[in-house]
Amino acid sequence: MNTLIDIGFFDILDIVLASWLIYQLYKLVKGTAAINIFIGVTAIYLIWKLVGALNMELLSEVLGQFIGVGFIALIVVFQQEIRKFLLVLGSTNLGGKKGFWKNFISLKKSDTTTNVTELAEACKNMASSLTGALIVVTRKMPLGFYVDSGDKIDAVLSHRLLESIFHKESPLHDGAVIINGNQILSARSILPVSDSTTLPARFGLRHRSAVGLAEKTDALCIIVSEETGEISIVVDGEVQHLKPEELTGELKKEI
Repeated sequence: MNTLIDIGFFDILDIVLASWLIYQLYKLVKGTAAINIFIGVTAIYLIWKLVGALNMELLSEVLGQFIGVGFIALIVVFQQEIRKFLLVLGSTNLGGKKGFWKNFISLKKSDTTTNVTELAEACKNMASSLTGALIVVTRKMPLGFYVDSGDKIDAVLSHRLLESIFHKESPLHDGAVIINGNQILSARSILPVSDSTTLPARFGLRHRSAVGLAEKTDALCIIVSEETGEISIVVDGEVQHLKPEELTGELKKEI
């Protein structure tokens, strides 16, 4: 009697893909209140499989019914995470540095018309004068909803215009500026605030709003702190603190 387990190529591929999918789901809920629910559901599923393998029919039936009915409840509980998952899946951002498909395919980024030099110049000047700013640069996903929440600008990107918008006396300095290509689309736009529990307590509303938008879209966000003059960028929910001289290179790489 052959007791060896017959494992083929597709069995290995099945395990790898399932593990990768679970890891992607984990990344979506990491740092949010949903992470504990995710861990609990995963534990129940593993126990269900274990009792099934041990032929514990009654317990297996109970857990199976629980998982079947609980699937609908999970859609409600994880609606925000599922929405983000589908947005990322449906986007064409296949070539991004940290894109959804980076483990499978690497494509050359499309050229951008954003004037990175002007953008970086504005951020450096505002950092030196301790002028707070929150700037959003559109990449693949459209941000029409967030553009409509603010005041339309529709002007060519320039460092002088950005600095005037975020000047402390400007009525437009609150909220975010949204840029698409080389156009400033709107100012005073309202962004979703992240409820992540892993963000440092020192992060203010600008940082949390930038992370909140990055959790839902592929947009790049730039924050200039009015307290310290520190420049940060947020991509895919991750915050990077940059020196002024590093900003231009990093923007060229990410946009």
